[in-house]
Amino acid sequence: MKIIVTDEVTGEGLALLQRDPRITLDVRLGLSKEALYACIGEYEAIITRSGTTVDKALLDAATSLKIVARAGVGIDNVDVDYASSKGVIVVNAPFGNTNSAAEHTLALLLSACRHIPAANQSLKSGDWKRAKFTGVELKGKVAGVIGLGKVGGRVATRLKAFECEVLGCDPYISAKRAQDLGVRLVDLAELCRSCDILTVHTPLNDETRGMIGAAQLALMKDGIILLNVARGGILDEAALLAALQSGKVGLAAVDVWSEEPPKSETLRQLIEHERMVVTPHLGANTQEAQVNVAIDVSREILSYLDGTPLENAVNLPHFDPAVMDQMRPYFKLMAVLSEFGLQLLKGSLDRVTFGFAGAIAHQDCSPLTVSGLAAMLGRATDQPVNMVNANLVAERIGLVVEEHKSTDGGAFSNLVTLTLEGSGKTRVLSGTLFEGTPRIVRLRDYAMDFMPEEHMLLLSYLDRPGMIGKIGTVLGQHDINIACMNLGRRERKGEAMVVLSVDTPVPAPVIAELQRATDATFVRALHLPSAASV
Repeated sequence: MKIIVTDEVTGEGLALLQRDPRITLDVRLGLSKEALYACIGEYEAIITRSGTTVDKALLDAATSLKIVARAGVGIDNVDVDYASSKGVIVVNAPFGNTNSAAEHTLALLLSACRHIPAANQSLKSGDWKRAKFTGVELKGKVAGVIGLGKVGGRVATRLKAFECEVLGCDPYISAKRAQDLGVRLVDLAELCRSCDILTVHTPLNDETRGMIGAAQLALMKDGIILLNVARGGILDEAALLAALQSGKVGLAAVDVWSEEPPKSETLRQLIEHERMVVTPHLGANTQEAQVNVAIDVSREILSYLDGTPLENAVNLPHFDPAVMDQMRPYFKLMAVLSEFGLQLLKGSLDRVTFGFAGAIAHQDCSPLTVSGLAAMLGRATDQPVNMVNANLVAERIGLVVEEHKSTDGGAFSNLVTLTLEGSGKTRVLSGTLFEGTPRIVRLRDYAMDFMPEEHMLLLSYLDRPGMIGKIGTVLGQHDINIACMNLGRRERKGEAMVVLSVDTPVPAPVIAELQRATDATFVRALHLPSAASV
């Protein structure tokens, strides 16, 4: 195999490849686009960091390319979808900088608590001031960790070593995983109210963008210490600046920014604030982390050559082609059911069961189980999750995954049922295909029949006259159009469940208004990206 290295990658990692007689390794740094396009056709693998953009143009020129190895966590510079369409495997190194990021979090926290940057500058400028830099200890503080994945879990362990009481907020971590870490799981509101220190360690996505904003800051204790060493945008920077200026936030430490390098006036004021400790996205910048990511991607390339499973492949399914062809029509259904069910639970997920009934039960359903699991975990972790690594991710977070089969599909020739358990709650939903189109036919013990859409709204309430009108009125007042409605109930004037397809997302204030208008026992706005093209 002929491999090109286009960005700085440590020699310790590349040595693994250089020792293998099957490999010819060319380190060619600083190539212009034109020069890279001209030579890339010779190579079967490319190793990059963030300096090389592996886009459509490069992939089209790379006529022999088999694998893209990104020596780092992020894959923003790789067009993964187009690589997949070309049959090119993409691998990354999601665990190489885990310790580095965790240690940097504690470095920032201690620096903020003991005013180390300001004290250092003061002494270097010739002053001898001590009282001004009186700090606070970590011992006895209540520390909250949002996101207990590979970095957050390590941060929690280190905080406990400083004799902090640690609370955790992570709806995708099992109770057993939290127990193993010695962390008490709570919801976000309780975390905000209880903590003296709060640090975030989640991926940046639709659920986490702006997760810590003005509303959450208002719940916090005066003098709270805030940290963000995860992704810029999770912590609302304008709200943080206002809270620092008002004194609500006592100290803050930030390594990542919504704009890098920061240029806006808000970020300038935030960075210059005297109670802020800041660094320019250095969480992964240690010698050890750079060695680790190089070794990790080199091992992935060797595994590819050896024909063994790739642990960190972003886009590669590993199933018999004949089985995949049989299961392919159901992949969309699995993604929709998983996204729908995960948003219904909204709590700690401990167990997920995939049930297959009817004629489909005679087939190998493992591709469907893994694809559904990947769709579910893809919303929950700070690494890309796919059919290759879904089971590994589930095992790491302590999620129990089961598959049940029955040849009796009842009224349906084929039926897929998803059961989610966690936080003392169970959510059950079933779906099938009608002429190749996904339909959801059961929610809990209600018989339903609706086609999932990208934006949906689900309510449970006591059935009585005028309820549908109230719902329509509230949505109409906020210019939210109802595209379709499905109603289920067990008996007259008993509990009813209504599922609405809407043209636009339903904001949180409208959800609250609907709850007040209907006395609903359950209201949830759902976003199903997988249903957008259904």
